[in-house]
Amino acid sequence: MAEDSVDPRDVAWHPRRRFSLYGHEAAEEKLFRAHQSGKLHHAWLLSGPQGIGKATLAYRFARFLMKPNQSNLHMDESASVARNIAAGAHPDLLVIERAFDPKSKAKSSKIKTEIAVANAREATSFFAHTAGAGGWRVAIVDSADELNTESANALLKIIEEPPARSVFLLVSHRPGSLLRTIRSRCIHLALSPLSTENTLRVLRELPPVAKTSAEDLRLAAELSHGSPGRALDLVGSKGAATFAKFEANPKLSPARCVELGATFAGREMAGDFEIFCDLLVGWTAQKARNAGIAGGGQAMAKAHDEIVASLRQADALNLDRRQTAVDALLLLDEALKA
Repeated sequence: MAEDSVDPRDVAWHPRRRFSLYGHEAAEEKLFRAHQSGKLHHAWLLSGPQGIGKATLAYRFARFLMKPNQSNLHMDESASVARNIAAGAHPDLLVIERAFDPKSKAKSSKIKTEIAVANAREATSFFAHTAGAGGWRVAIVDSADELNTESANALLKIIEEPPARSVFLLVSHRPGSLLRTIRSRCIHLALSPLSTENTLRVLRELPPVAKTSAEDLRLAAELSHGSPGRALDLVGSKGAATFAKFEANPKLSPARCVELGATFAGREMAGDFEIFCDLLVGWTAQKARNAGIAGGGQAMAKAHDEIVASLRQADALNLDRRQTAVDALLLLDEALKA
């Protein structure tokens, strides 16, 4: 099978194939108790930073609803329900997400940028059918942030008048961006980032990092701020390693800025450059927030905005990455001195 005909999201560690979940015990307990009460609400909004396990929890709860037990949400991966969901073939589960078009000629990605209205409307026909064995029908929206205006309104119509024994699980990284009317009809479960130790527990179970050193795993876990999904991107990244050097000693000089920026010479460094910039922008934003709480932060906030603008310009005009990194660090150096 041609590589470009396979959805890149369909990996062995996809949330529908994950059977362990760490750090979200309180959210699990709330969902379990809601079901046990016999008055399970039909729509749940699972929010929190990207990559912390929201979709994993959604699939975990979906499996439970198909075949509930009396103690918790866990299901053995050998169960027929678990196998069918892992294969994306359970008739009582609908996943609403951005469409993958293997015939697309787009260079960047064959995955659509938004959830189209046609995808959202699939829920209408899905909920028109009775669930097997009179059980639950579940729709997972991953992620609700990617709904456009039309698809959000199409989904809202069904959430407003839910069929019997139906559950919507909306995954969101930015719940404030969703339609207020959608948020108002959901019970909101806000999930927090994981501890470094729980992030490491997740990472150690993922095939891509099987041969990664303990030191590199811990560095990725710490830089991810509690997001195993983000940590997976950081493992082995020279961009992450370069940022870690900066963070360990943020005192800058023109010579050190050039030294750090030199990491990103060469076309093959595009991914590492993106990771470095993302970490640097996040670090600068946090410093600006902290300084703002203390009554200052104007210089750091200005540096943040100028760095973001510089990076956007570099991306739009395909400017030299090494020099762009150096310029960003020099801006930060001025703000730190101020």
